[in-house]
Amino acid sequence: MPDGARLGIDWGKARIGVAACNAGVSFAYPVETVQAGTDELRRLAAIVAEYEPAVVYVGLPLTLAGERSFAATFVREKAAQLARAIPATRVRLIDERMSTATASRSLGDAGRRAKQQRKVIDQAAAVEILQRALDAEGRTGDVVGEPVELEAE
Repeated sequence: MPDGARLGIDWGKARIGVAACNAGVSFAYPVETVQAGTDELRRLAAIVAEYEPAVVYVGLPLTLAGERSFAATFVREKAAQLARAIPATRVRLIDERMSTATASRSLGDAGRRAKQQRKVIDQAAAVEILQRALDAEGRTGDVVGEPVELEAE
């Protein structure tokens, strides 16, 4: 497995959840919710510069049947933009099916009502995405997911 921290990203049209794990650690924690829009890439690049991750995992929203949807196309394009903004860092796409639902259930189990979840649900989904990647890395001994294609615009 590559050395270094990892970042996980749950990329939505309104908000982008970010999670991290430190080098040599196998659990993810929430970092920040970035507002989607004109400065999103600048802010994400700053987070990458701060954490210096070996890999950034971006959640790829597939249908329950495992097929790509409109949302998956949107995320692929955003992940390619991010990869161009941080060329020294690997960006990988990882299946994020049910990550938000799982995060919402976990927050609910921790006592947060739906209204209270709004501010942190994207971070919690990013934690879920990153934790899945970390668990898969532990099973395979290597980086997982699909490499981002830089040609996508």
